[in-house]
Amino acid sequence: MNDDRNRSWPGQEPDAPRRAQWPEEEPGPAWPGEDAPRRPQRQAPPRRNPNGGGPRPQRAARGGGGGGGGPEWPSSDEQNTQKPQQNPQWPSSDDAPRRPQRPQRQAPQRPQRPTGQGGMPPRRQPPPPPPGNRPPGPNGAPASPPQGFRQPAPGGPGRPNGSGPARRPPQGRPAPPPPQPSYPDREPELITHAAHTGMDSFGYDPYDDRYDDDYDRDGTSLAQYSDEDDFEDEGPELDENGKPVKQPLTPRQRKKRRWKIIRRCAYAFVGLFIVLPAVAFVITYFLVKVPSPQDVKALQSQPVTFFYANNQVMGRSVPPGGDRELLQPNQIPDVVKHAVYAAEDKTFETNSGFDIKGILGAVFNQVTGGTGGGSTISQQYIKKATENDAPTLTRKWTELAKSFKLNNEESKSDIITGYLNIVYFGRGANGVAAAAKAYFGKDVNQLSASESALLAGLIQGPSRSEDQAYTQKRWSYVMDQMVANGWLPQADRAKATFPTMVPKGSQSKQDAGTLDYFIQQRIMDELEARGYDQDKLYSTGAKIYTTIDPAAQQAAVQAVQDNMKGQTDSNILGALVAVDPRTGGVLAYYGGPNTVKGDDGKTALANDWANTPQNPGSSMKPYDLTAFLKMGKGLGETFDGTNNRELGGRVVRNAGESASCGPQCTVKKAMEVSANTVFYDMVLNVTKPAPVAEAAKEAGVQPAPNGKARLGIDDANIALGGGATAVTPEDQAAGYATFASGGIRRDQHFVSKLTNSQDEVEFDDTQTQGKPAFDPDEQKSQQIAGNVTDALQPVIKESHLKCPTGHDCAGKTGTQQYDPKKTDPASYDDRNAQTWMVGYTPSVSAAVWIGGDGNKPLHDKNNKPIFGATIAGPAWQDFMDTYLKGKPSEKFPKVQPIGKDADTVTTTSRTSSAVTTTSSPTTTKSTPTTTSSTSTSETTTSETTTSRTRPTGIFGGGPGGPGEGGGPITGGGGEAGAEPRPTG
Repeated sequence: MNDDRNRSWPGQEPDAPRRAQWPEEEPGPAWPGEDAPRRPQRQAPPRRNPNGGGPRPQRAARGGGGGGGGPEWPSSDEQNTQKPQQNPQWPSSDDAPRRPQRPQRQAPQRPQRPTGQGGMPPRRQPPPPPPGNRPPGPNGAPASPPQGFRQPAPGGPGRPNGSGPARRPPQGRPAPPPPQPSYPDREPELITHAAHTGMDSFGYDPYDDRYDDDYDRDGTSLAQYSDEDDFEDEGPELDENGKPVKQPLTPRQRKKRRWKIIRRCAYAFVGLFIVLPAVAFVITYFLVKVPSPQDVKALQSQPVTFFYANNQVMGRSVPPGGDRELLQPNQIPDVVKHAVYAAEDKTFETNSGFDIKGILGAVFNQVTGGTGGGSTISQQYIKKATENDAPTLTRKWTELAKSFKLNNEESKSDIITGYLNIVYFGRGANGVAAAAKAYFGKDVNQLSASESALLAGLIQGPSRSEDQAYTQKRWSYVMDQMVANGWLPQADRAKATFPTMVPKGSQSKQDAGTLDYFIQQRIMDELEARGYDQDKLYSTGAKIYTTIDPAAQQAAVQAVQDNMKGQTDSNILGALVAVDPRTGGVLAYYGGPNTVKGDDGKTALANDWANTPQNPGSSMKPYDLTAFLKMGKGLGETFDGTNNRELGGRVVRNAGESASCGPQCTVKKAMEVSANTVFYDMVLNVTKPAPVAEAAKEAGVQPAPNGKARLGIDDANIALGGGATAVTPEDQAAGYATFASGGIRRDQHFVSKLTNSQDEVEFDDTQTQGKPAFDPDEQKSQQIAGNVTDALQPVIKESHLKCPTGHDCAGKTGTQQYDPKKTDPASYDDRNAQTWMVGYTPSVSAAVWIGGDGNKPLHDKNNKPIFGATIAGPAWQDFMDTYLKGKPSEKFPKVQPIGKDADTVTTTSRTSSAVTTTSSPTTTKSTPTTTSSTSTSETTTSETTTSRTRPTGIFGGGPGGPGEGGGPITGGGGEAGAEPRPTG
């Protein structure tokens, strides 16, 4: 034993202290007052001697534990050349001591310990016992020093006597463990005291790296390693390619791994197919907008129904999308609903808008090649309401959300009603109401269970409605499903038979009814002018109550057609319009046939001649008189009524000598015989053309843009209804109606009331009030109209017509002469192109036009020229007689004459050579209102030709012979403003 206490340890400063001894370890050398050195770090794992012997490295910081003493220290430099496993040595003071590190087995990062002297971490020391009061050891021996401190040698430093350095333990022999110190008044060490000693609750130092020097991390003792082996973890076994070889799993590991995969798949399935769709569905639910049944109903096109004035159905106009009639929930019987449930969605009353089982069934059918969908009635309703049938997942997804939202916002009753109102059943029928009429000719509330089943079965295949085998199959399926769901007794099913359908297209004929196409167009035009276009009418299912009297309409058509029978001139056309003076409503409207045969033999739409402007001829003279009366002039004023007068540089003639009334002709007499020279003179020199046009408009003639009439005011041709002046039969009927109503104008119209399909009134003009037409003063306007009526009453008899029995009547004929071409035969010189008869009673005003399309020479069945009294006059009389038959008698009210009274004026006869006086007690000879015709008269020379003779400057109403004024046939005023033609 080396007792040299002054010798230093190899590689260590003299008296370098060892760290405090851990419990149950042999105490190592230590020097009080100095920090314990860091224990040396292993450089390689120790290996056990194959023979079981050999030295084993001992702890440098912990003593004892595990067998053997402290570390062996090399005695010379030679020893330092040995393997570090056999002779670990303390590191130099310049380097921090580290134990050997094992590769690939790194400990987790830990907080770095605070370092003490020499770079070693400080270690907490147990508190020393009180000085001078150390407890005695066993058997009265002096108490041993605390663990971790070595006994100072006597006489040395640290010894009690201060002599010499502390003795080192001999090499190879561990020092006996010192007795544990015992202190008075101190309890035995407990585990809970570890915190006081710097250790955690499990006995570990918080600064320790938990790496036991005697054991590996997996708990294997280091003593099993031999000195020759290096302390490295063997890496994974590699294959020939250098890749790790997978080790086979144990059954337990395989089971654990399998369940781990199953759990992860389950989590992914739930997230992908449940959680994510649920979140997306909620978001979609709040984003989509659901069309309510009320909104959809407002957008659906429905037929427009027309009614006569007596509320009888005139006909229906079906929109381009097909027939449809929207019903209310209480209008659909349960048997129809149950049939549709059985055919389309038996769970409709209970599902939430979509059926999971139905969707899965549809998927199965698609996979297996079967048929049948999974859409509920709610989904089908959404698809049809939005008109979106795109085969996309986006549409299907939003459709599910919308149907679910629809069922939360609307009642089942409203949903099924909306569905049955818009679903297509075939035969052009949209909705169950239209389908009931198209297939069975009855209302929906009259359908039986068998008929309801047939309609419900057609929803899936409306285009196959005429396929007997298909309809029979679908009908049987629906009937069986009604029984299966308890909606139809089995006994009723057993005796049910396939229903009989009406022929296809029969409903279309019934819808057309007696509705005239021209009337329909005039009604549509009128409503559009009031802001109700066709789309709006179809969208509301409008009910249009017209002013057309069915009796008057039938009488009008019959009168024109009867009087045109046997006519050989294919150019002759006819029209008749009747207006009620008390309301302004059109009672009858006939514009001719709706269709005609074209030159190619094909049927084409005809022209509405009742709404086509034509020259009115002498039927324009009542407006001349109106403008004259408004000036305060009376029927007793006289003009030169002789023939062939030059007026305004032109020669004007009458319709033969029979239409002349002498040089002093009263206005009333001129109206009776239709003296052209009088009225042309009146307009040219007294009233002027513009007031005549204004009087016509006040009476009811509607020029553009409100109407089609043309009123020329550039010359006096308006006086005789020629030149640029043209009016329609409707205008003439309305204008004369103002005279019949006593000067109160009520605009002609076809619609008296308009409602929607639910009978909600849009407007009602049944009680329309008129306004004075010719003067703001109603009495003054009535007086003017009364004087016109007084002048027109004798015309009826003069024209060889008669009033309906018991009724006063008044009217005027008119004729527009044909303007021949140079290539025409001589017989065309006597032809007329337009003829009129317009007359009225207090309750009806009717205008009849018989003419050609433009300037065409017309002839009757005897190849003679036609006049106003040829066809137009008799047609007017037939209509008036038929319409007024059985109605109460009517008389015109008497009014005071304006200006001179015609009954007190001496007039000349119709010929210029004979003079007669009136029977009035007082006879006075009056001067003509204007003398311009005589004072400015000029003699015109006649030009002769070899073929024909006519007066120069023809402004009158046709040649002599059977014309107005005494002839058997009454004609009109003739052509005004024609260019002069040579005479023969």
